[in-house]
Amino acid sequence: MGTLHHLSFGWPTPALSYLLACVGAALGLRCTLRALGATGPARRNWLLTAAAAIGSGIWTMHFVAMFGFTVEGTELRYDVPLTVLSLLVAVLVVGLGVFAVGYGRHRGRSLLAGGLTTGIGVAAMHYIGMAAVRLHGAIGYAPATVALSVAIGVGAATAALWAAVTIRSVVAAAGAALVMGVAVSCMHYTGMAAVHVHLDPARTDLGGATPMQFVFPLAVGLGSFLFLTSAFVALSPTAQERTAYREAGELAIEDLAPAELDRAA
Repeated sequence: MGTLHHLSFGWPTPALSYLLACVGAALGLRCTLRALGATGPARRNWLLTAAAAIGSGIWTMHFVAMFGFTVEGTELRYDVPLTVLSLLVAVLVVGLGVFAVGYGRHRGRSLLAGGLTTGIGVAAMHYIGMAAVRLHGAIGYAPATVALSVAIGVGAATAALWAAVTIRSVVAAAGAALVMGVAVSCMHYTGMAAVHVHLDPARTDLGGATPMQFVFPLAVGLGSFLFLTSAFVALSPTAQERTAYREAGELAIEDLAPAELDRAA
C-alpha cells in the first residue's frame, strides 16, 4: 500500500484550485443568468459559454489540485487522451445541465434534472481524470466515499443552478460562487480520500505525460480563458442595458428631428 500525500506543495495548490473553481462558478452563474434574460441564438450562446466556463473551471480546479497529489515510491504520469476526454465530458455534461435549466418549462423539474446531470458530469470528469493517472501500481477506491463524493457533486451543481435562476444581486451571486467553489473542492478531496494505491515496483514503463509536460500548460490555458471570458462578460451590457441604450438612442433621434426640420425651413 503506497503512502499518499494530497498537499505535497502545501496550501498554494488547494488555494489556487479553489480560486479557479470560484471563477468558473461565478462566470457560469453569470452567463446562465444572462441566458435566462435572452431569447433565440443569444440564449443558446450564453448557455454554451456557461457550460464552457463551469466545465473548464471544474476541470482546471481538479488538475491544479492534483499537482499536490504524490505517492511515495512511484512517479505519476497522465494518459493524454483520457485527460482530454475528462475535459470534454465535463463541458458536455455540464452543458446538458445548463440547457435543461435554460430551456426547461417547469422550474423545479428543470433544476433537479440540471443539477443531477451536471453533478454526475462533475463526478465523471473527476474519475475519468483519475483513470488517466499512471503509476507503478494500481489505484483502488472505497465505494462509500466515492458515493459521498458524487452526492456532494450533485448537491453543489443543484445549488449553483438554483442560485443562477434565483439570485439577482451581485453580492449574493458572488457569495453563491464562493460556496460553489467550496462544494466543488470538497467533492474533489472527498473523491481523493477514497483513493488507495497498491504499489507494483515491477512495472517500469508508465507511458503518458508528466504533469509539467501536458497538464500544466493546458491548465494555464484554461485558467487564462476563464479570466479573459470573465472580463468580457463583466464588460458586455445586459439585455436591460441594451434596451435602455436603444431607447435612449431613439429619444435622441426624436429630439434631433424637429431641430433638423427647423434648420431646413
